[in-house]
Amino acid sequence: MSGPVVLQVMPTLAHASDRIALDIAGAVHHEGGTALIASSGGPFVAELPRSGARHHRITLDRRNPLGMLASASKLVRLIRSDSVDIVHARGLHAAWPAYLAARRTAKPFVTTFDLGGPADGAFDRFYAAALARGDRVIAVSEFAARLAYEQHKVDDRRLRLVRRGIDTETFDPSHVTAPRMIRLARLWGLPDDLPVLMLPGRLMPHNGHALLIDALARIKNRAFHCLVVGAEGDDPGYSGEIEERARAAGLNGRFHIVPECRDMAAAYMLADVVLSAAPAPEAFSLVLAEAQAMGRPVVSIDRGSAREQVAGNEMAWLVPPEDPAALASAIGRALDLDPDLRARLAAETAQRAQARYARTTMCAGTLAVYRELMERPSPHPAPALTEASIPS
Repeated sequence: MSGPVVLQVMPTLAHASDRIALDIAGAVHHEGGTALIASSGGPFVAELPRSGARHHRITLDRRNPLGMLASASKLVRLIRSDSVDIVHARGLHAAWPAYLAARRTAKPFVTTFDLGGPADGAFDRFYAAALARGDRVIAVSEFAARLAYEQHKVDDRRLRLVRRGIDTETFDPSHVTAPRMIRLARLWGLPDDLPVLMLPGRLMPHNGHALLIDALARIKNRAFHCLVVGAEGDDPGYSGEIEERARAAGLNGRFHIVPECRDMAAAYMLADVVLSAAPAPEAFSLVLAEAQAMGRPVVSIDRGSAREQVAGNEMAWLVPPEDPAALASAIGRALDLDPDLRARLAAETAQRAQARYARTTMCAGTLAVYRELMERPSPHPAPALTEASIPS
């Protein structure tokens, strides 16, 4: 692919999953195209020059009709001024403004479909409908593809499966040095004589901290140290609530919250078991992909893409949602894994995950979708959507 100008539209550049846009921007630039990203900003904006992309600050996370239409108008001006060839929307709140702008300028429209389940409420259903309107809809997992087909009638003519990728250079156990692990272990005050359970993810209720504490309370007679690694969420008091719940469950000194970590590869290597306890389904779990690429045993709630992501992994345990007893039992089995068997399976697990979730594969798949649209463009009329069409 040579020459196309690709505009990715997203609410922010602030979360771990937003790094995918930087990867795609870098791939577009590497192939001779021009990569643009429109968002309301975030810490990852500073990394864009390394990927060869340019950032345009446009607020896209508004939920009111006037804000949505204003965002679309700004995108229209950007598309025209920078001669954009393809518009790619990422995230619910970016979908409608990007769709409107693409249709007004008759540009091919791509969406990334990464919903974890049927949308709840009028607003979410409305936004989800926009994700299904792409000329090409990229599903990040087989689970997401089924949801797009069954709930939103996206058929094979438009639906493309491109699994989300990770940086397999970073998430490679052979690339993590002992000094990096020692530094983190000392920083966090990890005990030398206890196996470490790790739950990565932002400090928000939907990541299953309460469920995990209830499960750990059932096996508190066992030896372990639980480490929760994640940045503060929207509620600054939530971490205190979690810690109080852990104390009430008798986990004093064995349940430890640390801030967001900049060296997650080393963090995973400190973990004896990595946990994914989110009760709601996810279209794709970065935690499961990264942890397996590092050869770690994983325990996850059996929802969303979890089953397909751990397929073939003998060091993975799936448990029903909202079942602390089952979660406790699975954690116990993971802790009891024979060390020699674990060492053998770790290498197999890492090799499988690195092949399945290679960032290069994700980028190649996305570029193929762009190329498909550039070779067979189809202009579209201006949209009929008006302010009156938007739920109030």
